[in-house]
Amino acid sequence: MRRRHGSTAANPPWRLPPPLFNARCKACWYTAGALVLVVASFWSLDLQWAAFLSLEALGQMGRFLGEFFPPDFSPAFVKRVAWASLETLAMSALGTLLAALGGLALALPASRHHEGDRARLRGVARLLLNALRAVPELVWAALLLIAAGLGPFAGTLALALHTSGVLGRLFAEAMENAPRDAATALRTQGVTGWRVLAWATLPQVLPQLLSYTLYRWENNIRAAAVLGVVGAGGLGQLLAFHMGLFHMNKTATVLIGMFALVALVDGLSFAMRRGMR
Repeated sequence: MRRRHGSTAANPPWRLPPPLFNARCKACWYTAGALVLVVASFWSLDLQWAAFLSLEALGQMGRFLGEFFPPDFSPAFVKRVAWASLETLAMSALGTLLAALGGLALALPASRHHEGDRARLRGVARLLLNALRAVPELVWAALLLIAAGLGPFAGTLALALHTSGVLGRLFAEAMENAPRDAATALRTQGVTGWRVLAWATLPQVLPQLLSYTLYRWENNIRAAAVLGVVGAGGLGQLLAFHMGLFHMNKTATVLIGMFALVALVDGLSFAMRRGMR
């Protein structure tokens, strides 16, 4: 093999590819453990692929899908779907706004802002964030229906509570990982307390916080559509009602409304995040 100009035997111009598995590589062990869990999951679950892919099952699914056509595009029902879509959009937007405020309020005590910060409430705040996001939105909505009653109010509060836990954890991690040069410079000049946070930390992480909030808004649109199944209003409640009565043509129209709403919000959120970058 020819050697390039200036290369030596000790420093060849080519290198062998690294081994696929190295006993000292932590990522390799994590990957191997994840693969073992995936294989164990397939082995432990009773997945009846043969019955699912049989001709009889496919035929039944085809007949079921055929009942959705043609969708009900009568003016009166389309108006109901449009109003339910606006209700779902309002639930997701207001729930996300409340969650962003609540998440930020909990992220401040849940994060350590400098090396000497004792952060006495960090453990309690993080435990509360874990509790909020551990309970799914559907469960929050079912619990809040007892106090708030049927309608979008319970769904909005359910989205706000669960998303506060998610955004609060993300906000806290962003604050702890933010560059601390500006904050250190202010502290050396005698600036302390909330002024360091307002003038050094938040300006650096604000684009990241807004991006997290917009991404959760996309997710909350889908969640708001599902919350209606338990009576929390919006498109989900309309879907549960007509699907329970086997009004498949009306169900198809509601599903089209869901797809259109999710696509609209996804495009709007993507454009806003791209504009911030």
